Amino acid sequence: MMKRLKAQWERLDHFMVAFMTAHGTRSLRVALAVTFIWFGALKVLGRSPVADLVAQTVYWLPPAFFVRFLGWWELVIGVGLLSGVALRLILLLFWLQMAGTFLVLVLRPELAFQSGNPLLLTVTGEFVIKNLVLIAAGLVIGSTVHRAQE
Repeated sequence: MMKRLKAQWERLDHFMVAFMTAHGTRSLRVALAVTFIWFGALKVLGRSPVADLVAQTVYWLPPAFFVRFLGWWELVIGVGLLSGVALRLILLLFWLQMAGTFLVLVLRPELAFQSGNPLLLTVTGEFVIKNLVLIAAGLVIGSTVHRAQE
């Protein structure tokens, strides 16, 4: 009984690993693309809930211009991730955008940390720190570029 159960478990495990191998990276790329398209579209349409945060962080540029510019930048990243065209360039744009998201931690720490304590994040701080997950997704996607173009 245990031997048969173990064999069934092994088959299920093999199937799940094969499924994740076959579809994981592509699914990650689509999910990241949808996120960038959605967030970018909200900025372009003037409906982004983070427009004020962007404007407060990059205060030296006109907010109406920069928020929409960033929205188009994110749309290009999203469409590029979805299509897979010029993925190396798209990933460069992605890395630049991701680096920019952390500016709030340096330029406007009062928006990211409660009472100046870097261990106590505000909602804005959590919003920024979650980008570590997006960065990890970008690393996984970037690791496939050489295979896709050889």
